[in-house]
Amino acid sequence: MHVVAVEIELHLPGVHSLKEKRSRLKPLLARLQSHFNAACAETDLQNQHQRAIITCVTVSTTGAHAEQMARRIPPWIERNRPDLDVIDEAYTHL
Repeated sequence: MHVVAVEIELHLPGVHSLKEKRSRLKPLLARLQSHFNAACAETDLQNQHQRAIITCVTVSTTGAHAEQMARRIPPWIERNRPDLDVIDEAYTHL
């Protein structure tokens, strides 16, 4: 079993409250989980209105496949969520 985690830093322009931030992130996390069959959660910067760090974890029988799945997530966010900006991404093999 191979596990790859991708940590993605997001900028949420125009967000002025934590409630508004949650209303943008909750549907994103649900769609990522559904589309990529990955475990996803907000993992840092929870108290900042316009910044978020989310982590998505993929599992596969091969390391190459797990990493391939994880590397498709940030471009998917950029294509499907123009209201969010991907600032940075980091991959970890667990």
